[in-house]
Amino acid sequence: MSSTTSTVAAGTLRPRAATAADSARLRWSNRFQHGGWFVAPFFVLYGLFVILPVVRGLYLSFTDANISGDHTSFVGLDNYREALQDDLVWSSLGHSLRFTLYVVPAIVVVALLMALIAHHTLHFKWLWRLCFFAPFLLPSAVIGNLWWWLFQPTNGMVNHVLGLDTPWLTQKSTALLAIVIATLWWTVGFSFLLYLAALQNIPHHLYEAAELDGANAFQRLLHITVPNLRNITGLVIALQVLASLQVFDQAVVMYQFGPGPEDSTRTFVQYTLEQGFTSYRVGYASAISFILFLIIAAVALGRMWLLRRREEYTR
Repeated sequence: MSSTTSTVAAGTLRPRAATAADSARLRWSNRFQHGGWFVAPFFVLYGLFVILPVVRGLYLSFTDANISGDHTSFVGLDNYREALQDDLVWSSLGHSLRFTLYVVPAIVVVALLMALIAHHTLHFKWLWRLCFFAPFLLPSAVIGNLWWWLFQPTNGMVNHVLGLDTPWLTQKSTALLAIVIATLWWTVGFSFLLYLAALQNIPHHLYEAAELDGANAFQRLLHITVPNLRNITGLVIALQVLASLQVFDQAVVMYQFGPGPEDSTRTFVQYTLEQGFTSYRVGYASAISFILFLIIAAVALGRMWLLRRREEYTR
């Protein structure tokens, strides 16, 4: 009897084999003990100020909510159907896309040229870098008012320097171009810093070897500099596309919160805010904003897919 009891007791005391779930639980527990408490405040704030508003906005997009929040009823996909049939949605989206097509290539080219100048200049490098980056530090309201004054047809500096009398802000053909110029001057400094950092990481011996082989400056730029900046160029394009699709501040400030001449500068974000805070249609504005969210998400996912394909191809 005692031997049987001892055998059973020994069997019951035998440790259970660790499963994959136990290993994963232990691994995550160790990770949280090491750094989880440090990032927990961030996740709490991120959930309160990002995740919760996104979920709330998604819910409102299926309702006919107004700005007061009273008498809200569920309408399903009616807001999205109306948005797809709204001419102003498509025109404002077209303005944002045109702005993106204009400003992104300009920023890539100008930022690269500025980085090359600051990288290869021999004297006062700090001054070049400061002058190129300083406009990026200015608030959007300052940029809008500054360029509103510069584009004035009679006493504006742009027409005075170029010898023109173009009504930049009141003419449909130049209204969006004025925003592009202001945005280029304002935001190119950030991309300039990215290119400058990438240029400093290119090994100098590549240029020395190419120079010994008889390559001139243009050939070194074309066959060494540009290929080594391919990844940073892709990053600049992705960041600028995502930012340009959300253009709002400088456009509304330069045109005094109006849609511009013949509604030529009303952007997608501006139209969303007009529906939410002027027409008081919060549910409809939420649906429009989620359409822009889907467009931006598609751009971001496309960028990730291209990076993955490139990495697989290089392997």
